[in-house]
Amino acid sequence: MMAIDQDIVGCILAGGLSRRMGGGDKPLKMLGGKTMLDTVIDRFSQQANYLLINANGDPRRMSEYGLPVVPDAIAGHAGPLAGISACMDWVADHHPHATHIATAAADTPFFPGDLVSRLSEAANADGSDIAIATSDGHRHPVFGLWSLSLRNHLSQWMQETDTFKVIVWARLHRLTMVEFPLVGRSQDIDPFFNINTPEDLATADELRRQIESMPGEGRLQ
Repeated sequence: MMAIDQDIVGCILAGGLSRRMGGGDKPLKMLGGKTMLDTVIDRFSQQANYLLINANGDPRRMSEYGLPVVPDAIAGHAGPLAGISACMDWVADHHPHATHIATAAADTPFFPGDLVSRLSEAANADGSDIAIATSDGHRHPVFGLWSLSLRNHLSQWMQETDTFKVIVWARLHRLTMVEFPLVGRSQDIDPFFNINTPEDLATADELRRQIESMPGEGRLQ
């Protein structure tokens, strides 16, 4: 098991509206006998000692997970950047020793087991404030490492702009992109495959079976 950086708090972004899934809480959909959120928590808990969930609405519906549930920093479902800002604020108040947060989406159950360690290594090597995951030529801005030194700037920026795209704000700072390989028996599964529709959920279940059938180190890290 990889060493866990005590200064990084893991934040699960689950604040979306799930319109393409038909509404409701997409992370609570079942995948392989447990919820997607269960799977994400299991993977993330091996990479960060402390976790919290960013989700809007009644937090009691996620009480069984025993994790803090933090709503967006601003109203209106402004997207993951609002969740990142809310998580930064919560961590600054409750874990003052922390220097960074790491974020992962609640609808992406196969994300890499070395996500946090590789983002952290790259950010340290490059002297960057932010590190964002990429794979197969695509950026995944919700999978990132964020210096808490940017907390006040993000809060102010969100009050002054009408553009809430993660990558737009991230590019205002020292930013590193970190490439992650495809996985699976044929190296053709994107570990950042995210589930938006019922069809995606069916595809994810097939991918899960492929991954779980692989021996030992052939599985996801």
